[in-house]
Amino acid sequence: MPAATNRRFLLTALMLGGAAAALPFEALAQAGLRFGPATPFSFDRLRALAKQKAAAPYVAPRIVGEAGAIDYEAWGKIRFDTDNALFASGPLPVTFFHLDKYFQRPMAIHAVQGGAAREVIYDPAYFHMPPDSPAHRLPLGAGFAGFRVQEPRAGSLDWHKNDWVAFLGASYFRAIGALRQYGLSARGIAIDTAVYGQAEEFPDFTQIYIEQPAAGSNTIVVNALLEGPSIVGACRFAMTRGKGVVMDVDQTLYVRRRVTRFGIAPLTSMYWFSETQKPTAVDWRPEVHDSDGLAIWNGAGERLWRPLNNPSATTVSAFRDENPKGFGLMQRDRNFDHYQDGVYYDRRPSLWVEPKGAWGRGAVQLIELPTDDEVNDNIVAAWIPETPPAPGSVLNIGYRLSWLADEPQPSGLARCVATRLGRGGQPGQPRPPGVRKFVVEFLGGPLASLPFGVAPQMDLWTSRGTPTPYRIVEAVPDGVAGHWRVEFDLAGLQGPEPVEMRLTLRVGGKVASETWTYQYRPL
Repeated sequence: MPAATNRRFLLTALMLGGAAAALPFEALAQAGLRFGPATPFSFDRLRALAKQKAAAPYVAPRIVGEAGAIDYEAWGKIRFDTDNALFASGPLPVTFFHLDKYFQRPMAIHAVQGGAAREVIYDPAYFHMPPDSPAHRLPLGAGFAGFRVQEPRAGSLDWHKNDWVAFLGASYFRAIGALRQYGLSARGIAIDTAVYGQAEEFPDFTQIYIEQPAAGSNTIVVNALLEGPSIVGACRFAMTRGKGVVMDVDQTLYVRRRVTRFGIAPLTSMYWFSETQKPTAVDWRPEVHDSDGLAIWNGAGERLWRPLNNPSATTVSAFRDENPKGFGLMQRDRNFDHYQDGVYYDRRPSLWVEPKGAWGRGAVQLIELPTDDEVNDNIVAAWIPETPPAPGSVLNIGYRLSWLADEPQPSGLARCVATRLGRGGQPGQPRPPGVRKFVVEFLGGPLASLPFGVAPQMDLWTSRGTPTPYRIVEAVPDGVAGHWRVEFDLAGLQGPEPVEMRLTLRVGGKVASETWTYQYRPL
C-alpha cells in the first residue's frame, strides 16, 4: 500500500463482521479447521529463519491469482464462520480475513501450542459465501489475507462481531482504543517513505505464528516473519486487551541493502481538515480526521505538540532528538459535535510509542501528504535513526504501543486543544494585507489553578516573519477552568517557504504548558 493508502476497504474489513483447557490440534481440527504437519517453533527459531532468508536473494511473496476476481462487492458477501475460529473456546478467539483483489498475497498462519506449530490450511468451507462467489475457485491451502483477535466468546459482548486487533495488508495492523473504534494503523517497518525519486518499499508479514493463550488470559502473543527486498525481520507482539490495547513489540531486523529513510515504529493516519483550516464548502462536516496532532516527549523531557496539516505538497518535518521518551499520533478532540458523523471520529484511538532501551540519536519524522478526501491515509510518523543501518547489520528493537484515548503518561502541563488561523488585525479596524493571525488554545495543568487576575505569559519564536505588537493572552469565556487562548499576528511573510513556530506558556517564569510547534505555509 502507498503511504497515502486507500483506507475505506481496510476500515470496512475491520468493522464487518488461552483456553479454558489446552485443546490439542486434533480437537481444533474437529471444530472445523484443518492443519498441516507439526514443526518445532520458538522465537529464536524465527530469528534464525529470518537470518537465513536475509543471506539469500529476495523472493517476492506468491500471489493467488484467483483472488483477483473477488472485487469489493463480492468480498463484502464473504463472512468467516466464527464456529471455525482458532482457539474458539478460549479467552481470545482468532478469525481470518479472506483474500480478494486488493489482498492477493497470502499470510501463512500457524497455530502454536506446546512448542509446536501447525499451519492453518485454507478451506472455503470456513466461510459463508454465495454459491456463485468467485472465492469458490480458490485452491485448498490458498492462505489468508490476515486475521483478527475477537473478544472472549463467553463474555458479555457479541464476541463474533467485536474484534480488538487486526493484521491486514503488508505489515499493517490496527487495534481499537478505550473507546472501541478502529482508526489509525501501525506497521512493522517503513522503508523509504516519501523519499524523492525512490519508490517506497512495503515489506510483508509472510508467516504468522499465533500462540495459544493461557486459561483466563487477556494477552495473546503473535510472532511474524517480515520480508522485503531491503530487510528481513522476526517480530513478536505480546498484545493485551485492557482498557484499551497495549502491545509489547520486539524485533530482530536483518538489513539486506542500503535504505535512505529507515522508519522504526511507524504510525499511519488520516488528516483531511479540522478547525485549523478547511476549504470553503469542501464537505458538510466541521472536521474529518483520525488524528489531529503529533505529541512528542523528547529525551530532554520537553513535551511537544504539533497540529497536523493537509499540505499542498508532500512535507517532511524532523524533530531531532536523542533517546526519546515517546511519541504518538493523537486524537484529542473528543466532541461529537465537532464531526457530526456516525463513523465516530470522536472515538478514534490515539497511539503512543514508548521506546525500550536507548534509541540513540535521530529524529521523530512527520510526513504529511496532500489529500482531498478521507479515504486516504496521508500522515506517517516514525523514528528515523541519525545513521541508516548498513547492509548486513542486525538491529534489535523493542517498544510498547498503547492504543488508548490519550497519552498513557500525561505531562501534568496545560496542553494544546485547538489551533485556529485567520486574517490578521484587530476587530473593528481595517485588516492589514499580508498579516496572518494565529489563535492557540490551552487547557488544564497549572492554568486550572491560577489566582484571579493572574494571566500566563507567552513565549513565542518564529523562524521568519515578524510578530506584531498585537498579542493577547486571555481566558476563554466558556466557564471552563484553565482554558486559555493565545492570539498573535505574523507579518512580513514574503515567499512560499514554510514558517516554523514555537509557543509555550509560563507562569512565574516556570513552564506551564507543553510546547506548541507548528508549520505554516503562506497562502
